[in-house]
Amino acid sequence: MADEPTPADVADASIAFRDEYDDGREALESILAVDADHDTWTFEDVPLDSGTFGELVSRGIVTNVDGEYRVSSRTGVRAGLDGTELSDGPSRPSISLSSPVSIDVRAVGALLASLALLFGMRVLNYRSVMRGDHVVSPANDPYYYRYWMEELLAESDGVTDASVLASMPDGTQIRPLTHATNWFFAELLGGDAAAADLVAAWLPVVATLALGVVVYWLAVVLTDDVRVGVASVVFLALTPAHAVYTGIGFLEHRAHQYLWLGVTMLALAWLAVDLERRRARHISTLATEGVSARSADRVSTDSSKIARGHLLTPWTWIAAAAFGVALAFFVHAWGGSVLLLIPVAAYVGLKVALDVRAGLSPVPANLPVLVGLGLGSALAAGLHLRLGWHESFVAAVPALVVAGAVAVTALGALWHRLEWPAGGLVGLQVILAGGGLYGFRQVRPVEWSRLLERADDLFFRESAVETKSLFAAENAVIFEPIIQMGLSFYLGLLVLGWACWRALRGYRPGWLLVSTVALFWLALATVQGRFAGQLSVPLSVLSGLGFVYLLGRLELARLPAQFRSDGDDVRKRRFADERSTATDGGGRATATTESERGPSIVFPRSPRTIVALFWIALLICGMGLIYAPSLSAQTAHDDAQFDAAMAIDEHATEADREYPANFVLSSWGDNRMYNYFVSGESASYSYARATFDEFRTDGDPDGWYEEFDGEVGYVVLTDAAGDEDSAQAQLHGDLGAGGDETEPLEHYQLLHRGDGVTAFAVVPGATIETSGDPGETVTVATDVTVSGEQLAYERDATVDDDGTLAVTVPYPGEYEVGDRTVEVTPEAVETGSSVELE
Repeated sequence: MADEPTPADVADASIAFRDEYDDGREALESILAVDADHDTWTFEDVPLDSGTFGELVSRGIVTNVDGEYRVSSRTGVRAGLDGTELSDGPSRPSISLSSPVSIDVRAVGALLASLALLFGMRVLNYRSVMRGDHVVSPANDPYYYRYWMEELLAESDGVTDASVLASMPDGTQIRPLTHATNWFFAELLGGDAAAADLVAAWLPVVATLALGVVVYWLAVVLTDDVRVGVASVVFLALTPAHAVYTGIGFLEHRAHQYLWLGVTMLALAWLAVDLERRRARHISTLATEGVSARSADRVSTDSSKIARGHLLTPWTWIAAAAFGVALAFFVHAWGGSVLLLIPVAAYVGLKVALDVRAGLSPVPANLPVLVGLGLGSALAAGLHLRLGWHESFVAAVPALVVAGAVAVTALGALWHRLEWPAGGLVGLQVILAGGGLYGFRQVRPVEWSRLLERADDLFFRESAVETKSLFAAENAVIFEPIIQMGLSFYLGLLVLGWACWRALRGYRPGWLLVSTVALFWLALATVQGRFAGQLSVPLSVLSGLGFVYLLGRLELARLPAQFRSDGDDVRKRRFADERSTATDGGGRATATTESERGPSIVFPRSPRTIVALFWIALLICGMGLIYAPSLSAQTAHDDAQFDAAMAIDEHATEADREYPANFVLSSWGDNRMYNYFVSGESASYSYARATFDEFRTDGDPDGWYEEFDGEVGYVVLTDAAGDEDSAQAQLHGDLGAGGDETEPLEHYQLLHRGDGVTAFAVVPGATIETSGDPGETVTVATDVTVSGEQLAYERDATVDDDGTLAVTVPYPGEYEVGDRTVEVTPEAVETGSSVELE
């Protein structure tokens, strides 16, 4: 029509209408929502009164078409709502340097509050870890990482000494980036023992706070809803399996691993969502030209224009570079790190199929991902080849993934050109993946063998508690996930199902990414619960979205944009305003500007709403609040264990014992802790693991003195079952002083007795020699004070036929020998000297 208003005219009319009417914005949103779903529509289809609707028609915003209506220009109405000017000519992609992160005071405040909770949940063991001048890391493995950090510090000449990175010891080769990062920050903080302790205590917490920011950003990128971002951080904070491995003092590879996993997901998600939104805007533009959104979604879109804008954005290449760096760092942070390449490869293959189905050319749509993969592969290989990090498969496997991704993308481009169904492409990808693995096995048999060995080490260890399934039968299958992940686990699973459905039904590469990664780690956690920590990263986002959705369904908050339409916004807005909703979520499903979104967080004003929110949050988060402190406390070393370690260290110092004479034999789960504080040699617990149980259950502890042969200096026992004549009973039960059926021991000197913990020094013992009548029974006795308690050590010995008596005793001090006394010095006990009694 010649007199039909131009988009600029409609924009001006929309601005005037929006400003003149209190509900003008909602009215315009409502007609856009209806117009998006219908080519033409009637007055009854829109939730407006006749007067308001008449104004829209009279101003030329709505046009009559054969008795029905349509929006004169969707572009004009949208420009009027956004307050933007329309260009005279056709738009073309341009380079934008604007930040992808907007600063919102309310959102920042909510994020800081959630990070404060995350911090609080990671310092639950503060008192048991920070003990005066000592940092007592929880569990056993952190002392392995502390040992190598201190070894690297001893070898380096400062933070700029790169030679340390190029000549790392063999014990650091499986997780080189973790050890290098620990060393770097310790050097940065001074390079002394205090700096090493500072890193051991706080690096896991700092890395987790950084992960919290990443998880928040990931959730906001995927949902465009800061409420989901804040909720995601809260659920990460309250995930027991994650809290255990990232708490204060838990210096291990996992904090590094989780962080780089999060960065990898964030970078890929940003690339996916940016492309998804550009495509959605293109379809919206088609709709403004008179094609319904439903029909526009089926047409072959102008993929080159969409991809061009995506590729011209600097943030696209920043995200691609971040993806590559994070991937390479993840590969070198952990021995089984190539596992991450499996969901990444699966995502790339499925996304190519998604692009083909959506009418996008896979090559430009996936070019940043391919570049990131290539960068990550090159960086991983470079660190291996130049610095000798890790094993050769960390260079070969990423290269294989890159080659596969390029092949799949090229195949997808052919599929797109021939317009074949995408389902066949997925099937062919599976065949190609199988062929690629077979070829890798044939061409690189050494790397294949090492991969199998690493897989065996990862999946078939049975001694640690963490190796049991996330769905352990001992807790009725369904309760173990609640213990390890909290009740939010099942909420996240429901949203995972929804995310899979969204990815299958439409073009949602962001949800495809989250679904792929979550399903992969869920499968691994089903085999071994140790992978629940990795699962918590994507599941926190899914749980956060599910929680906000639940509040929306209960009419305590607005539904997330993924679950609502603009019509919902108009109708529910009035009801929500009346009820003072807890959180707003900032905007409508089609919001594109900050002013249109409104406040990101709206705090509740109604006491009833506050109470309802509290109880619902407590219901969902309560299990995490219970089990996170409980599981964290189980890994902490108690006062008795620490006091035992200090008593042993004091004795070793006084006796001038050096390694291995000061080696502590204990249960392997605590062995590294004892040896770290006594000798500093906490690199391995293999001897304790192979020997301790055999020693503990044997009936002749003194017989083990020769077996130890100066290689074991101390023994620590804790409460455990054992036979009455076992070493467990003789030492831990009778304290080496003898019982009803056993004699006092000669080579075990009690150093500490605490709550369920006993520590002994293994000593040659002093031999008291005297004479007497053959066959005479002589009592040798002394009293010693250990841990504030008095212990009576008393032995009855028989004079030999030649009239001599020799009794070996483990304690220094004054002994009564019959009716005489003799003084036994500490040196005599340590050297195995004889003490003659005239």
